[in-house]
Amino acid sequence: MQELAVTVNGKTYHLPPPFIVVATQNPIEQEGTYPLPEAQLDRFMLSIHLDYPSHDDEVKIAERSIRAKWDGFKSLVAKEDFCKFTELVDKVPVSRHVLEYAVALTTSSRPKDSRADDYIRRYVAWGAGPRATQHLVTAAKASALLDGRPSPEASDLKRMAIPVLRHRIIPNYNALGEGIESGAIVKHLLETVREPAN
Repeated sequence: MQELAVTVNGKTYHLPPPFIVVATQNPIEQEGTYPLPEAQLDRFMLSIHLDYPSHDDEVKIAERSIRAKWDGFKSLVAKEDFCKFTELVDKVPVSRHVLEYAVALTTSSRPKDSRADDYIRRYVAWGAGPRATQHLVTAAKASALLDGRPSPEASDLKRMAIPVLRHRIIPNYNALGEGIESGAIVKHLLETVREPAN
């Protein structure tokens, strides 16, 4: 991912922008799949969990033949426009208040940091690193733009915290033994880490 290239059968193909990696992981079926190391997980900006479809959607799925080909995919945006959107997100200004709050959320997830509370020290093996802070700020910028606002607020950080942080905070054995998952740890951070006063 870092090299923006793909290697197949020993041949490397450099890919033009936008370079995006999308991966799926089935939490039930582990045969033939391997959990990614933390360093690789950290390179994914978001971890989005999809639940089962609604009843109506599942009826629509059921009426489709499992062998039928579906050609309903349509391009929503040209590659060049998508690249312009990402450039726009990068240019969005961010207040010092939002930056400080993003740093407070991520540093408070680190059990050895002085800002970590007893809950974090008890249940977290590894907290979110600096890349998580960068992705949290970037996701907050995009959230603000999608809402029609020119700059993110603390509410955008809160909205994006779970998908940005849950795969970067590694629960320890205490947490696993008590059934506490990383999403619950992120919720704890959102409930306990206060926004900066200024």
